[in-house]
Order: sequence, then structure tokens, then C-alpha cells
Amino acid sequence: MIHLCQNPVRSAFILYSLLFLISCSTSKTEAEKEEEGEWIQLFNGKDLNDWTIKIAKHELNENFANTFRVEDSLMKVRYDGYEAFDQQYGHIYFNTPFSYYLLNVEYRFVGEQAPGGEGWALRNSGAMLHCQDPKTILIDQDFPISIEGQFLGGDGTNERTTSNLCTPGTNVYMDGELFTPHCVNSSSKTYHGEQWVTAQFLVLGDSVVYHILEGDTVLKYFHPEIGGGNVSPSDPAVKVDGTPLKSGFIALQSESHPIDFRKVELFDLAAYKGDKEKLKEVMRRLSKKE
Repeated sequence: MIHLCQNPVRSAFILYSLLFLISCSTSKTEAEKEEEGEWIQLFNGKDLNDWTIKIAKHELNENFANTFRVEDSLMKVRYDGYEAFDQQYGHIYFNTPFSYYLLNVEYRFVGEQAPGGEGWALRNSGAMLHCQDPKTILIDQDFPISIEGQFLGGDGTNERTTSNLCTPGTNVYMDGELFTPHCVNSSSKTYHGEQWVTAQFLVLGDSVVYHILEGDTVLKYFHPEIGGGNVSPSDPAVKVDGTPLKSGFIALQSESHPIDFRKVELFDLAAYKGDKEKLKEVMRRLSKKE
């Protein structure tokens, strides 16, 4: 089931060098709603019925040790049932794939890392975009073929950007050239402690992806495609290098550090694919404050 937003929600992003402030309001006419669309609440604040879970070393939809749970209207990732993390990387996938959209995620890191978590996974999670179908993920596969909007929390002292890009089983284009390194940092500031952070991702099929924080674009890249490494193992029938990533599932990550998600919502832009001017017009109209 898809849940629609009833309260105003605002999210900023740059589209083709224009800055827009997005809002959703119940004061719009029904005709405007039909034409513009609505914010879709991927996380309903109550349960995980619209999601599929896949944790490495476990069968599909085995929520090992209650890793993913809903408490206090939050989607929580926890490890209190683990003796050791043991590279049991997990992901929770919304059951509907998307292609053109704006994704809005509010998250915060909390508590201490699970025993046995990798050093690089401290205060580390992410939103996986254009994921492969979770039904095609092998039982021991660590990460889905996807493009990752990486979430990192500060350690209290050092600078550490968030909304970075990592590419498990994928490549992208930057500055007109194929970019093959696994991760690249964004231009964001560092977020220490347990503060809430709002991250947006504007995804337009296989054309362009923007990472946005606090209304500023902190990273931009083009033409995501299947390729490269950093997914192990994988089904060769699924990992066909060079295949453009035009659409896919959205997943949130379990990488050994507890994290909360209080909002996961999406504005579907598929109706405006191929019509740049109409897309801009919709963005301008949505940007008007109610």
C-alpha cells in the first residue's frame, strides 16, 4: 500500500541549475493534486508491511534478531540481538520500484556500534537508489547492485561529510567521464552527535542524480549503470555490466551502527519524464509557499 502525505512537507533541490523549494499541502485543489501528484509516505510510522528485508547470510524476509523494527513511530535499525555483527549487512526495500522521483529521508545515528562492526562502518548507513530486485539477491550477497547515497555521522572531532556516493556493482559519469572509484565525498558539512539530518535525492532515471542537504546540492553525477565491483557474490544474470540503471527499488541500510529513520517519503516525477519544460513548470508551481 502507498501512503499519501496529509501535512505540509518542504524539501529543497536544484534541477537543471534552478533552486526550488518543494511543498505538499492539503489546500491544493483536486485538479492540482491530480496534475502535480502527492508526496508518498514510504514509511507510514506504524509498521513495515510495505517493505521487504534482506540480510546477508539469511533468507529473504528473515528479519534476523529483529534488526529492522518500528518503535515510537520511528523505523529503527538495532543490534541488541546480535552476538557479533559478522558482516551481516542488511537492507530494507520499499516494495514498489521508481524511476523519476525526489526522495526525502530524515535520519539520525544513535548509540554504539554493534560488536564486530567494521571500523569504516562506524556511524555509517545509506539510502540505496535504483536497487536490484531484492528477490534476485543471493543469500550471501553483501550489498545490492545500486547507487548509494551514503550517510555518515561525525565522530565528535573530525570532519566527515555525509550524502556521499558509493557504487556497489555500479559506475556513474562525472565531468563527462566514466567514474569508477567506489566512493566519492560530497561537499556537505559534518553532522556530529545524534542530531536529525534531512537528505534529499533527486533521481531522474539514468540521466542525472542530485544529492541535496539543507537546500544545497552537495553532489551530482550522471548516467548510472551496472559495472565495477564491491558486490560479492552476485548473480551474473543480474549483474550485466554496462546496463543503464533507469529505475529500481529504494532501500535503507543496516551496516552495524544503530540508526533511526523518522521520515521516508517520495514525490513521483515519472509523469513528467521526457518533458523538461513541463517538469520545470511543475517544480515552480510546487515551490510556491502556501
